[in-house]
Amino acid sequence: MGGLTALGIIMSDTVTTIDRAVESALKRDRVIVLGALSVVVALSWAYVMAGAGMGMSAFEMVGLGSDNMGTMAPAVWSFSYAGLMFVMWWVMMIAMMLPSAAPMVLLFALMNRKQKEKGNPFVPTALFASAYLVVWAGFSMVAVGAQWGLETLSLLSPMLESANVVLGGGLLLAAGAYQLTPLKQACLSHCRSPLQFILAHWRNGLGGAFRMGVEHGSFCVGCCWFLMGLLFFGGVMNLYWIAGIAVFVMLEKTIPAGHWISRMVGVALIVWGIALLVTIT
Repeated sequence: MGGLTALGIIMSDTVTTIDRAVESALKRDRVIVLGALSVVVALSWAYVMAGAGMGMSAFEMVGLGSDNMGTMAPAVWSFSYAGLMFVMWWVMMIAMMLPSAAPMVLLFALMNRKQKEKGNPFVPTALFASAYLVVWAGFSMVAVGAQWGLETLSLLSPMLESANVVLGGGLLLAAGAYQLTPLKQACLSHCRSPLQFILAHWRNGLGGAFRMGVEHGSFCVGCCWFLMGLLFFGGVMNLYWIAGIAVFVMLEKTIPAGHWISRMVGVALIVWGIALLVTIT
């Protein structure tokens, strides 16, 4: 009996030691992932605040306002300028969207560690996060095309905000209406439920991680693409407008009342759009 008792104590101590080692590894992973995300987000915001290559900081542009910037010559589109605009949009999307994606990235890292303990291949969490950002790169390409079209039609000011009441009101109405659609709410539900997404979409291996990142990024684009379109209303280079949308995205994705806030903002945008369009008559 004494030998069995001793063996039981040894096994218990061994299990406890393993549990502590696993918990320590999970904490270390969490710190590393959060640290990496924080660095990427901080650098992205720094780039945006520095003016995203536009020749003056975002604070200076906001200080000048559309009236003073209206004397500036319109941008001449070229391949290099289009490339600059793409980088601006993509980095801005990273700054705005990566914070709200942090819970999903952290959960992926946790599940990835558990999969490794089961003997499955370990996949860098950075691959999942990179795939997520690749989807926003695709959105950024579309946004650059939209910006080119609107500038060509002289519908944007030098601050890259709506210079046309119909365009501004239409953007508000469309964004507000989209907030109330089943598609928006379905995409928002996926973004608000990292565990459900992981359980429904988990795939092993490098290709599986990349595909999961693309799928999650697609849901996020489906959730927020019209909100990003509102940058053409308030100003693509308006730092306060950018920050305001980023904060709203974070709230609707993470707080318990996010679905209700999403709908209430949708109604408010519709009312705002109608009020703006009424001024035409």
